[in-house]
Amino acid sequence: MTLPHYNVVAAIIQHKGKILCMQKGASKHDYLSYKYEFPGGKVEPGESFQAALRREIEEEIRLEIKVGDKYHTVAYEYPHFSITLEAYLCTLGHIDALQLTEHIYYQWLNATDLPQLDWAPADLPVVAKLADIAPSY
Repeated sequence: MTLPHYNVVAAIIQHKGKILCMQKGASKHDYLSYKYEFPGGKVEPGESFQAALRREIEEEIRLEIKVGDKYHTVAYEYPHFSITLEAYLCTLGHIDALQLTEHIYYQWLNATDLPQLDWAPADLPVVAKLADIAPSY
């Protein structure tokens, strides 16, 4: 049986030296419930990765972001589906408008502190890469 596959984008949103970490609520898949992730979502047909990222961030947390360079690509197979996750470095001017529409909690952390959270498995390679380069920020 072939699993459904999705192209997914994730925003590594940096502000004042910290990175935005979002906590999911309950999920239909227990292995994703209450896990942390970088905000983002599925790329729609005909949509560029950058446009998908801007749309998802506006929908999920009501922020406008500037999408920068692609940072890391992760291919991951969950039990019920597989994804190719494209993570991009992003910035924003202010955080005043941040509203949670799909997540239950968020926090801003230094890159070296990211590994202390319980991350969704597909996000772990991005977390590891960010934590390794933290001193160069």
